[in-house]
Amino acid sequence: MKYNFGFKEVKGRPREELIPMVKELFEKEINPAVSAHGGFFTLIDIKDNNVYVQLGGGCQGCGMASVTLKQGVESRLREVMPEMIALIDTTDHASGTNPYYREGK
Repeated sequence: MKYNFGFKEVKGRPREELIPMVKELFEKEINPAVSAHGGFFTLIDIKDNNVYVQLGGGCQGCGMASVTLKQGVESRLREVMPEMIALIDTTDHASGTNPYYREGK
């Protein structure tokens, strides 16, 4: 499968090749960076070049989670996986044992 983003053509790689690559990126770069805030990212799956993640610890419910996803994680993922279509957060930010998010009263 090929993707043309208007400036270059990118060939899609098999899911079996992408999953270990993304897991390694999370283990070596992403999670060490967010662990300073008590958080972590877990790769849930990659389907049709969409990357599904779940945030935990301090990242679950954090008001800056969407910024971290877009400006940090997504931009870095696009460097190693240019065929990525979207980074999708599957986290239930309102639940968990220690979420930063608190519903309004």
